[in-house]
Amino acid sequence: MARIIVVTSGKGGVGKTTTSAAIAMGLALKGFKTAVIDFDVGLRNLDLIMGCERRVVYDFINVINGEATLNQALIKDKRCDKLYILPASQTRDKDALTKDGVEKVLTELKRDFEYILCDSPAGIERGANFAMYFADDAFVVTNPEVASVRDSDRMLGILASKSQRAETGQEPIKEFLLLSRYSPSRVKDGGMLSVDDVKEILSLPLLGVIPESKSVLEASNAGVPVILDEKSNAGAAYKDIVDRYLGEEVPHRFIKVKRGLFSGLFRSK
Repeated sequence: MARIIVVTSGKGGVGKTTTSAAIAMGLALKGFKTAVIDFDVGLRNLDLIMGCERRVVYDFINVINGEATLNQALIKDKRCDKLYILPASQTRDKDALTKDGVEKVLTELKRDFEYILCDSPAGIERGANFAMYFADDAFVVTNPEVASVRDSDRMLGILASKSQRAETGQEPIKEFLLLSRYSPSRVKDGGMLSVDDVKEILSLPLLGVIPESKSVLEASNAGVPVILDEKSNAGAAYKDIVDRYLGEEVPHRFIKVKRGLFSGLFRSK
C-alpha cells in the first residue's frame, strides 16, 4: 500500500525542498519506487534541486487539466531508476490546483508507487493545504528559532483538523519532527533553540537533526540531492532520517558540540 508523505512547515526557507529531494532519493536508493511532487505552483524549485529542470515538458497542472498523462509528465531520475519527479508549473497560479485534481493524480500514483512525497509550499495557502490534505505522514521541518517553531506549531493544528483523515475519522496523520540548520555551538552560546527546547514546544517525535552545512547549498546549486554527498554531515543526517523512518534504530548525531583535540587540556581543574 502506498504511503503519502507531506514535507511541510509554517515558515519559508527552512529546507523543505532540500528535505523532499533527499528523502525521496533515500527511499528510492533503498529499493522503494518513489515519486516526489512539487506543490509550489508558480515557483517550481524541486526540479532544480533534482537537476532535471531541462527535461521538464509537462507538469503537475498539465496532468490535472488533462493536457498530459501522468506518464508524460513524470521525469525519471538519471541516478536512480526507482525515483520519479513531478514538477510544478511556473506559468500558472495556485488556483490551478483543485482538490479533485490532486486526488486524481495521487490515486493514479498509488497504483504504481510505494512512497509519494509532497513538497509543500510554506504556510497555509492553497498549495500547502492540498499537499497535506491526503497525507498519511507529515515531516514537519523547522529551524531552531522561535518564529519557525511557532509557525510549525500552527501547522500541527491544521494537520490535525483539516486533513482527509481528520474529516473522515481515520487514524490521524503520523507527524515527525525534522530540525534543520542546527548548530550545537550556537545553541551553547544561546543563539538558537536546543533540540530539547523544540521537542518540548512541538511535542513531536524527533526523526532527525540536519546540521548547518554549506554542502546543502553546494548540492542544490549542482542539482544533486545532498543525501548523495557521502562526505557531508547533512547527507549523512538525511540517510539516518530515512533509516529511522523505515524502522531502524539509529542514534542521533550532530546534536552535541564537537570538542577539539586539545580542548580538555585547557579546562580548569
